[in-house]
Amino acid sequence: MTESYVYAAARTPFGRYAGALAEVRPDDLASQAITGVLAKTPALDPAEIDDVVWGNANGAGEDNRNLGRMAALLAGLPTSVPATTVNRLCGSSLDAAIIASRAIETGDVDIVLCGGAESMSRAPWVLPKPARGFPAGDVTAVSTTLGWRLVNERMPKEWTVSLGEANERLAERFGIPRERQDAFAVRSHTLADRAWNMGFYDGLVVPVQTGTADAAVHRDEGIRPGATVETLAGLRPAFRPDGVITAGNASPLNDGASAVLLGSADASTRIGTPPLARIAGRAATALDPQMFGFAPVEAADRALRNAGIAWTDVAAVELNEAFAVQSLACMDAWGVDPEIVNTKGGAIALGHPLGASGGRILGTLAHRLRESGERWGVAALCIGVGQGLAVVLENVTGSRG
Repeated sequence: MTESYVYAAARTPFGRYAGALAEVRPDDLASQAITGVLAKTPALDPAEIDDVVWGNANGAGEDNRNLGRMAALLAGLPTSVPATTVNRLCGSSLDAAIIASRAIETGDVDIVLCGGAESMSRAPWVLPKPARGFPAGDVTAVSTTLGWRLVNERMPKEWTVSLGEANERLAERFGIPRERQDAFAVRSHTLADRAWNMGFYDGLVVPVQTGTADAAVHRDEGIRPGATVETLAGLRPAFRPDGVITAGNASPLNDGASAVLLGSADASTRIGTPPLARIAGRAATALDPQMFGFAPVEAADRALRNAGIAWTDVAAVELNEAFAVQSLACMDAWGVDPEIVNTKGGAIALGHPLGASGGRILGTLAHRLRESGERWGVAALCIGVGQGLAVVLENVTGSRG
């Protein structure tokens, strides 16, 4: 068995729902992320890429026809480079990296381009086909932007509660008050703004050209530098009249794409750069669908065991902030120092374009480890319908232990 490494990562800015990227198709977002990551490895002949593994959650509109293949072609990769698209909802692009790393480690391939994309703004409404021709009644168009749709009647009702209601239950179960959630959200905005101002994202985020002449989007749209606990306290609960989850302490709806280049150790010469980090451990776990927000706990614990290390070895954590409450519940369960989690901001501020978030946290984690010189990091996220994914990275650019 060989080992798999992260060589380069790039992402687009994340646009807010109906914002600056709403006019950009998801396949165009994906192709621009691919172009951006390949620009970091100019010595690599794209024909040397063995496969493209791409994540996408919705797949109901312009992203419906094997988005990975469409994006690779639009990015100018040779037609000889194959591509597939995978769907593990919010974990899709991290799943793409896991699939790619396994293929590298078995020796099937040497270089794989992975990532993911989502345009939640452009996710269409869908109409179910009638069971028989010429129905006399009305039909309802269903939004594919987020959450359950066209639910199978055989599914237990408690499994199919909304994402927000599921996290209200999580807040009740673990006694996590709204004040703590709002403070966590403010921290996300503060750290994201600081990271942008300090130049951290300059090497990770590639501008996206929009349809407007000479216009480009350079920065994540959702960051609110002036957010305070007091301003968030004024927002109404979004899912229960007396609830604790608001638009301020949950991730927004977004558009964006991320890309990560993986390869074997032997691929370094052809890629033309040394690797950033080794993929040292992986795990996928599942539990009751309505408890999805807590699923990263076991996923990260198992990934650490697979890597042969413990939480005491971990210096950096990238945890996708789907909701503040589920992030806090996971951090509490791990017993991890909050100061090592999402130090460059998280999804509450940066955004959560479903299929792109896994690639974002993996790329951010690799760059955080390179910046700090620390050795071990964990990327983890929760996934709707009760799943969690996690990857352990080992910094190979030089570490402090």
